[in-house]
Amino acid sequence: MADFVRKITRDVLRSAPDAALSREWLVANGLGGYASSSLSGAVTRRYHGLLVAALPAPLGRVVMLSQLNDVLIQPDGTERRLTGHNPQADQWPDPNYPSDAAPSGLAEFRMESGLPVWRYEFGDVVIEKQVVLPHLQNIVHVTYRVVTAPQPICLRLRPVMAFRKLESAVDEPLARDYRVTARGHEYEIWAGPELPVLRMTIEGAELPLTLDGGARRDIVYPVEAERGYESRGSLWTPGYFSGPLSQGQTLSFVAATEPWQRLWALPPADVLRFEKERRRRIVGAAHPSLRDGPMAELVLSADSFLFVPAGRVADQMRARAEGDEVRTVIAGYHWFTDWGRDTMISLEGLTLTTGRHMEAGWILRTFAHYIRDGLIPNMFPDGKDEGLYHTADATLWFFHALNRYVRATGDRHTLRLLLPRLVDVIDHHRRGTRFGIAVDTGDGLLRQGREGYQLTWMDAKVGDWVVTPRRGKAVEINALWYNALCLTAGWLTEEGEAQAARPLAELAEQARASFNARFWCAGAGHLYDVVDGERGDDDACRPNQIFAVSLDNPVLDRARWDPVVETVRQRLLTPVGLRSLAPGHRDYKPKYFGDLRARDAAYHQGTVWGWLIGPYVEAWLKLHPEDKAGARDLLRGFLPHLDQAGIGTIAEIFDAEPPFSPRGCISQAWSVAEVLRCWAATAEDETS
Repeated sequence: MADFVRKITRDVLRSAPDAALSREWLVANGLGGYASSSLSGAVTRRYHGLLVAALPAPLGRVVMLSQLNDVLIQPDGTERRLTGHNPQADQWPDPNYPSDAAPSGLAEFRMESGLPVWRYEFGDVVIEKQVVLPHLQNIVHVTYRVVTAPQPICLRLRPVMAFRKLESAVDEPLARDYRVTARGHEYEIWAGPELPVLRMTIEGAELPLTLDGGARRDIVYPVEAERGYESRGSLWTPGYFSGPLSQGQTLSFVAATEPWQRLWALPPADVLRFEKERRRRIVGAAHPSLRDGPMAELVLSADSFLFVPAGRVADQMRARAEGDEVRTVIAGYHWFTDWGRDTMISLEGLTLTTGRHMEAGWILRTFAHYIRDGLIPNMFPDGKDEGLYHTADATLWFFHALNRYVRATGDRHTLRLLLPRLVDVIDHHRRGTRFGIAVDTGDGLLRQGREGYQLTWMDAKVGDWVVTPRRGKAVEINALWYNALCLTAGWLTEEGEAQAARPLAELAEQARASFNARFWCAGAGHLYDVVDGERGDDDACRPNQIFAVSLDNPVLDRARWDPVVETVRQRLLTPVGLRSLAPGHRDYKPKYFGDLRARDAAYHQGTVWGWLIGPYVEAWLKLHPEDKAGARDLLRGFLPHLDQAGIGTIAEIFDAEPPFSPRGCISQAWSVAEVLRCWAATAEDETS
C-alpha cells in the first residue's frame, strides 16, 4: 500500500502569502502529546511545539521543545533559513512579518502518510526535512536528508525551549535556571525538580553542541494576539549543533523525555519505517471506501485522537489489573482534552468505521468506570486525575455509542457487563441527579439546568455568562433520553429481563407522546429548541432538532420528519456542516472571530459545526434510503478544506457565511469521525 501524499507547492505558497502561517500540521504520539507548528515552521500559537510531551498528573501536557531553528550554510558562507521565524517582541507589529515568515527556499510541503516533509531548494542544493513521533513515546525525530549538494554544506540546528504547561500563558516566567549536562553525544537540559529533563542527541553525523551561554529570546505569537490572549513571551536556547553534510547524507536530531535506553532502542530509519507500516495497517483495516485518497488521510487523522491517557497512571493500573486497557479520545487539537460527549459521538467514526473494534470496547469500558451519580464525565482537565461531570447529554450519548458498538461487533459480553450500570444511570435520571437533571413525572420528559452551568453541547461560557444556557427541556436531550430508554428496554428484553424492561418501555412511550405534543412549533414548521425554559418555549431554529429524526429510535412522529429535515436543509445546511442558529434570528452571528468573549458569543449562534453533517446525512438517508449518491454529495464540501487550517484533517467550526472560513481547533475528533462514518455509509457497491 503506497504512502498517501498531500502536497502544498511553491506556487500555492506564493499565491497565498499567509498560507505558510495560517496552515498548520500536527503529528500525535498516542499519549496525548504531539508535534505541531505552522507550515513554515514558525510557532504562531502557544500550543505549537516540536515536542509537546504528555506527562503524568499533575503536569499533563508540557511544551518541552518549542522549535528547532535550522540554518543551511552554503560553501560560500551564505546562510539560508529553513524554519520560519517569529519576530522579536520589540519588532511587533511588523507589516513585513507575514511575507518574511516563510523561508524563501521552501519549494514544497507535503504530508506523507500523515507525516510532514519539507523540501527546500537553494539553487543546486536540495534538502528535505521530516518529523516523526514514535508511537506511545514522548520522543521526536527531526531528520534531514541532503538530496543534492555539489559541495559539502553546513547545517546549524538551534533547539529552542520553554518547559511550559500547554495551557499556560506565553508570558509565564521561564525557569530561573537551566542546566546542561553532557556525556559524549548525550545532552540533558534541566529546568527544575518538578519537570523531567529534556534529552537531546544527533544521530547520523558529527554535530557537536556549542554552548553560547544560554540565551533568552522574546518572540510574539500572532495567533494568540488575534485571539485576545497574551502574545509576547520568551524562549530559551542552550546553544547550537553545527557540522558539515554531503550529498546523500542523512542526520536526525532526537529529543525526548524518555530514558536514554528508549532513545537508542531504534535507529531513526527504523522508527520511520515502523511508523509508516503502522499507518498502512491502520488504513488497511478501515472500511474499503476509506482506504485511499482523502478518506485515507482522514483515517490517519482519526488515529491521532485515540490515545492512552498517560497522566492517569492509576486508571491504567486498574484497567490492566482487570485484563483491560484504558483508551479515550482527544476531542480536538490543540487545546482540548478528552470529553465524554465528543468521545461517544466520535466513537463509531473513529473506531468502528476504521476497523478498530477492540479499542472501541476499551473506550466504552473505560468511561463506564467513571460513572458517578448516573453521569459520565463531561471532560478531564489537563493534568488532572478526576473528571468534571457538568453535562446533561454525554451520558445519553453513551447509550448510542454502545448500541453502535454492539451492532458492529456482536460483543454481548461487554453489553452484559455494562447493562446494570445503564439501568442505574436511568434510575438516577428518573429520581434526579446533579445539576437539576431529572425526569418531570408529569410528562416523562427530561429537564436540566442549574444557574451558572452550561449542560448541553452548546456550552459556551465566559466568566459567569452562559451564552446559551438552554435550561429546561432541550430538544436533543429528550431525543437522546427516548433513545436511551428504548435501547435499554430492548437490551433487557433480549437478556431475558422483560419485567425490568416494562417500566422503561412505558416511560419511553410517555416521553414520546409528550415530546410530539410539546415540541412541534406549528407556526414555524419545525421543533422548539427548548420547552418549559426560563422564558417559556424557545422557537429558535437550531440544528438540535435533527436528532429527533436521526437517532436509532427517532422520537418524532414520522409525519413530521420531512418538514424538519427540509427546514434544516433550507436554513442551516452549508457545504461544511450545519449552522448552530438560522440567519434572521436576533442573536445570529455570521463570523467567529475576535477575543474570547466575541468568539464565544458566536460559538453556537450561527457558527457552522462540521460534526453536525453526520446526523443530517443520517436523517436524509432515512427519508431517501435510495439516494446514497445525494447523501455522499453532502460531504464533498469538506474535501477542499483538507488543504486549509490543519493539513489533511477537518477543523472544529466554520464561519456561518461564505467562504465558510475554518475556525477553532484545526483538527476536531467528531468532525473527522462523522465525515468518515457517513462516507462509509454512503458507499454504493463496496462491502466491508
